[in-house]
Amino acid sequence: MARISVFGIGYVGVVSAACLARDGHDVIAVDVDQHKVDTLGAGRAPIVEKGLDELVADTVASGKLTATTDADAAIRDTDASFVCVGTPSDPDGSVGLGHVVSVCESIGRALAGKSGFHSVVMRSTIVPGTMEEVCIPTIETASGKRAGRDFGVGYFPEFLRESTAIEDYANPGLIVFGALDRETEDFLTEINRDLPCEMNKVDLRTAEMVKYTSNSWRAMKISFANEIGNIAKANELDGQVVMRILCSDEKVAMSPAFLRPGFAFGGSCLPKDVRALRHVARTKQVPTPLLDAVLDGNTAQIGRAEDMVNSAATKSVGMIGVSFKSGTDDLRESPLADLAARLIERGQDVHVYDPYVAEAFEMDPEAVGRGNDVVPDLSARMESDIDTLIDTSDVIVVGNAYPEIAPRIRDAAERVRVVDLTRVDPGMVSGDTYQGICW
Repeated sequence: MARISVFGIGYVGVVSAACLARDGHDVIAVDVDQHKVDTLGAGRAPIVEKGLDELVADTVASGKLTATTDADAAIRDTDASFVCVGTPSDPDGSVGLGHVVSVCESIGRALAGKSGFHSVVMRSTIVPGTMEEVCIPTIETASGKRAGRDFGVGYFPEFLRESTAIEDYANPGLIVFGALDRETEDFLTEINRDLPCEMNKVDLRTAEMVKYTSNSWRAMKISFANEIGNIAKANELDGQVVMRILCSDEKVAMSPAFLRPGFAFGGSCLPKDVRALRHVARTKQVPTPLLDAVLDGNTAQIGRAEDMVNSAATKSVGMIGVSFKSGTDDLRESPLADLAARLIERGQDVHVYDPYVAEAFEMDPEAVGRGNDVVPDLSARMESDIDTLIDTSDVIVVGNAYPEIAPRIRDAAERVRVVDLTRVDPGMVSGDTYQGICW
């Protein structure tokens, strides 16, 4: 078993750290945020993710998972490091590398005082060429050492989906990594050896490109399905039936997960990664009409939902779900949060039922840094009881599906206006008081 430090206690970092510790590795989670470190050190997950609280509690109790703000100690006491920090969009759409550069500098300074070989493996989403042009030079400058000789380098992108991240870690659909040296390649091979998936060993740039290709492909499928759904509904057809039949053709290896007409995509990956890939193309004077259309279509889908709500609402809007998808508290680039903010700006009185976001506020009343600033006074707008939300609203907007809401929405649609963006009940179709966005 290996000794591994994981830099960044965010969504990817904490799930990776806990899963590695569960698999028997000795893991040190590293972050500059003392609150996150203290929370993890106490055996609690600093984020909301299905099954993570129990996993963190078990691995911390066993001593396999610890947390610290001391990067030097983490490098000294481990043989390899995973970098799992965020890469948000810069104003021009390019990938933001501030956190990556900062961590690379910290790791480099720590490596300067370490005599043994250490592998640095980037897991953050970065555009092709970033490892060679930014990460490696930064670590070399800070450490005074040479990559591939004095320390190892790898790029190992993650494909974890929030709300199913632990299951995805144990049963991945794709494994790809690149390494500059044999030691790091052997380490990554050993880490992934027992997983039920083919290992694709490539160069660093190819691994970087595969990550962006995957996220952009998923984003494009969502926008494509939404466009088909919009056209189908305009012709009095059910867009979800059309796409479900299309997805039944397994010979072309379609995954139906994203080909389901509904609301816009969001989260911390798909929007920014499509923007970043488009920016990369522009730097090479390569036109991207499809990627442009993916982003334009996604924005238009939010506008379509806004129009549907405004045409139905008089004053009070009850939103079921505000995170970017069910099962997580993450509001980063959430189209539901964007929709809520638009409605509030137009004068609607918006209240929200979202058990996962509510749980996050209970854990940390300030809850800053997850996109909560998009919706004005979000904490005050949270409603803990679904029935109260329905009874006090002129229109109900179903953004995320939760197990407890389906019968309530069927009943509510008989007496209040319902705008359904997710299709909580496949048997419901648009009518007088119920409107599905694509059916």
